[in-house]
Amino acid sequence: MTTASPPAALATAAAAPVPHTPAAASPKLWSLYLRLTCVPVLWGGTFIAGRVISAHLPPATAGFIRFVFATLALLAALHFTEGLRALTQLTRRQLLGTMALGATGIFAYNLLFFTALSVLPAGRTSLIIALNPVVTLLIAAALLGDRLSATRWLGVALALLGVWVVVTRGDLSQLVQSLGKGELAMFGAVCAWAVYTLVGRKLLQGLSPVLATLWAAIWGTLFLGLLALRDMPHVHADSFTPEVWVGLAFLGVLGTAVAFVWYYEGLRQLGAARTVVFNNLVPVFGVLLGWLILGEPLSASLLAGGALAIFGVFLVNRVK
Repeated sequence: MTTASPPAALATAAAAPVPHTPAAASPKLWSLYLRLTCVPVLWGGTFIAGRVISAHLPPATAGFIRFVFATLALLAALHFTEGLRALTQLTRRQLLGTMALGATGIFAYNLLFFTALSVLPAGRTSLIIALNPVVTLLIAAALLGDRLSATRWLGVALALLGVWVVVTRGDLSQLVQSLGKGELAMFGAVCAWAVYTLVGRKLLQGLSPVLATLWAAIWGTLFLGLLALRDMPHVHADSFTPEVWVGLAFLGVLGTAVAFVWYYEGLRQLGAARTVVFNNLVPVFGVLLGWLILGEPLSASLLAGGALAIFGVFLVNRVK
């Protein structure tokens, strides 16, 4: 799942006061911080895996197999936390809410995510997706009446400017000419995730993050599977190279289920203010891993725009 951002239920939890254990009271706090540091590494790595997979599989097929892995991993997480009986304890409203989550954050997001990565470098894509919290806040302000502080408005402006620099490769006058299939698909993915987050905030009160994300994954897997049937004549056995299988397993298990559980542990024990700071590292690791693993170039505009966007997102994520 997500991929580079926490699931909607996590965003819901982050928006509410979260009790946490004081640092001095937890002898294993260093272990939690280590896991939280690994989360943006895993989410940054999803762009590398997605880039490799998108060269071999159509978007719907890639998303479907990814979330088969993710659903199985989340089922295991639910079994060890709440028990599988919790699967049947949703109200009709909650069930419809998780269907909306599956349609937006799983189905639409993954189609657009893999489409973008089929034509864009992983690092460039990870910097565009950094706009997730910015777009979410803007939609919430426009449609739900949320108010933004001056600091957050400054962060919005800086993040947008930074991504503008990245997309235009430093030539700010060429925005329209620079928007191709990949950029538009990734902006669409950002909007899909923003809707996913806000739907979760409004409709899923009372559900645990694991249960809400599991049901969203179930719905999303179903929708992706139905669309993937169309791709079957064009998908061949030789498309499933060892690299593709490793990438799909990484996306589903580590990039979705494991990272999600660790991130929620941070929210629960440290609170939102400390935990969301780690989100700022996702595009950093996306760019770094793209350079190290895929050999993607590090241009001056990518580094400068990326730094500006990350600083803007840091301001946006500040809890006021």
